[in-house]
Amino acid sequence: MTISHNDNGQFAKHGDSQQLSEQEQQWVDKFMDETTLFLGPDPEIMRDHRIHERTPHQEDCMSSQTDPIEADRVRKRLAGALDEAFEMCESMGAAPGAKWADLSVAVYTAEGDVSYMSNRGVIAFSAVLHHPIRYIMKNWKDEPTVGINPGDGFFHNDSRFGMVHNTDQSMLVPVMRNGRIIAWVGATIHEGENGACEPGGMPSGSESPFDDGLRASPIKIVEGGKLRRDLLTFLQHSTRDPKLMLADIKVKMGAVRRVMDTVDRLIAEVGESAFIATLRRTVENVETEVRHRISELPDGTVSFNQFVDSTLKENILIKFACKITIKGDSMVVDLTGTGPEILNRAINSPLGSTKAFFAQAILSYWWPDLPRTTGALSPIKVISEEHSWADAGYDAPVGQSLQASFRGFSALQTLYAKIQFSAPTKYSNVIAPWFNQINDFLWGGTTQHGEQVGNLCADLNGMGGGAKAFRDGEDGVAPLFCAMADIAEQEVMEEEVPFLQLVSKRIVRDNQGFGKYRGGMGYEMMVASRGTPAWGFMTVTSGAKFSSVSGMFGGYGCPTYPLAMVKNINIYDIIRKDPTQFDLSMERVMNEQPYEGGNYQTAHMGLQFDVAKEGELYMISQGSGGGYGDSLERDPELVMGDLQLDRISDKVARELYGVVYQPDTFVVDQDKTAALRTQMRQDRLKRGKPYKEFVAEFVTPEPPKDLLYFGSWGDDTEELVATHWGKSEPERVRGRLEDLPLIMMPDRRVLKIEELSKRVDELETKCGEQVQHKS
Repeated sequence: MTISHNDNGQFAKHGDSQQLSEQEQQWVDKFMDETTLFLGPDPEIMRDHRIHERTPHQEDCMSSQTDPIEADRVRKRLAGALDEAFEMCESMGAAPGAKWADLSVAVYTAEGDVSYMSNRGVIAFSAVLHHPIRYIMKNWKDEPTVGINPGDGFFHNDSRFGMVHNTDQSMLVPVMRNGRIIAWVGATIHEGENGACEPGGMPSGSESPFDDGLRASPIKIVEGGKLRRDLLTFLQHSTRDPKLMLADIKVKMGAVRRVMDTVDRLIAEVGESAFIATLRRTVENVETEVRHRISELPDGTVSFNQFVDSTLKENILIKFACKITIKGDSMVVDLTGTGPEILNRAINSPLGSTKAFFAQAILSYWWPDLPRTTGALSPIKVISEEHSWADAGYDAPVGQSLQASFRGFSALQTLYAKIQFSAPTKYSNVIAPWFNQINDFLWGGTTQHGEQVGNLCADLNGMGGGAKAFRDGEDGVAPLFCAMADIAEQEVMEEEVPFLQLVSKRIVRDNQGFGKYRGGMGYEMMVASRGTPAWGFMTVTSGAKFSSVSGMFGGYGCPTYPLAMVKNINIYDIIRKDPTQFDLSMERVMNEQPYEGGNYQTAHMGLQFDVAKEGELYMISQGSGGGYGDSLERDPELVMGDLQLDRISDKVARELYGVVYQPDTFVVDQDKTAALRTQMRQDRLKRGKPYKEFVAEFVTPEPPKDLLYFGSWGDDTEELVATHWGKSEPERVRGRLEDLPLIMMPDRRVLKIEELSKRVDELETKCGEQVQHKS
């Protein structure tokens, strides 16, 4: 007799129509539980972003009416405690991410739904940290070797179990009364270094999940209020910076305990039932309000496609497809048509991480007045295909998941600007896309203090803001993922790491999304190591060939951003001998090439960890937000203001904004400007074509043959196009996602060797022919 699993989850005996008895079923279930080989992420947990249904205990607590004034007191006291804990993490944290506000502290319901979150910090955590709590409740609560008891604390960082990305690390602590879990308190910080194949925690060189570094599923790191040294030692040996690991685990523990003190006092004051009911009602009220606000929007479907131009190793074009459909109080976000995951590149994102940035867009740019809870995303349906690069499978590397999830943010921000334009009630400004890339240096090596470290600068926190319908975007203002984040003070960094920012945060001329109102501008950064035996830099950005941010309603998107380097020089020796050479800018250095013997290089910004000799220059610039409206409608005086401050060039002022002025006084010639703009509009009309003619010329049945393209093409979002490397030459394949072969990119070194080998063969053949001819 054999035993198999049937559709009802029971085990049936083959050859015998009788079901197992209750006792026999318990024996089989016990055997299966005790012999489980491996607990991976639970698909039922990980693919569900809705708030948890009410538990019987919550129903009991909510059966009696809570005093609104009492509930308001609970909310305000929790808000104050969370902000205080946030400031503790910010002032005491060791990681750059902690110092510059890339963190969050929150209170959760017993089932893990975020109910309250610190006012500052990363809002995206509100839509992703219910996953690990539900995993803990399902797998560890009744597990004899683990369990959940007062004073316990759980650590995790693996985005496949619920996290924005693997550089973030959390501390989750249960609130318990009479043996029952009634809530959770958690603190999460972007720690950076996590032992990945490259320093800093966001490896662009990752080619398998094992290259992504530490992948901690939820583990009990604190037991009975005491930090477990065995697990701490394991975590410290899993990264390049053991001091950082210890310091910030303790910081998160301290922050959580501070919130727990307030929670304990509140429960003592208002009672357990009122506390539980207040947490639950907050989550439910937000969900109800979101449905109401959706119902106020016009019915219909809007679409927006984005493209990533790099795997961070080679140039490609991969599509992030998104459309939103609204009908009544229902909203559906459909990602069908997004390109397939690439199984040996780092840019894939788990679905939970992509959804987290949907929530970031909703709570930052759609409805910023709403409390930051799990209820904000809960009523919105998301359609995606597993094993796309925005919904990656378990075996795909996700070290650079932000390449996909940041596109999710931009998609929802852009689409909502279009949807709400005609809505009578607006809860936020209509705004062009915020800059959405990690234009930043990651670094690692041995410091001037002899310590091994790896992390990142906080210069990405100065992303350019999108232009509004009535004013320019803010320059270098904030990252899309974190309101009110700070930009690093380089002097503080220089005390800890062995490199200088020779140019730090200087606005780059013409680096703006042009329009009636321009996008916020970005700044340039130039670094060089000094006083270290071993140091290196890396960059983890796409958008060097294809703009990562579009404009809005006629505005232009941001420029493209390359990486520039000058190798084989020591800038410190040069400027010591001739201080006038300190007049640095990327434009000057790369165009004039003033340093004799220097090797001047430009590349896309997917730089794998590059060992830097002292004084070699690495140069990048922060990005700009998108422009809003037609650039020919920009007030000429605003153009002159930018021109006088050297924010734009004469070429941009005349040829793009159509402004004629006196160069010595910057006085606008109003008549000539009006005439020039009239002529530019007429020229546009001459270049224009009827839509049918444009489509017939522009639309092709497939992408260009030599383009490495991944994603749907044309109107059919069900069929994808991809390049597959088989046994010989690469071939283009088409089909539904599930029918495509596994997509992997070839090893660049192997391709280079093959290219050089062919060249050697050609030269040998040519030399042989010449020798034969002479003889």
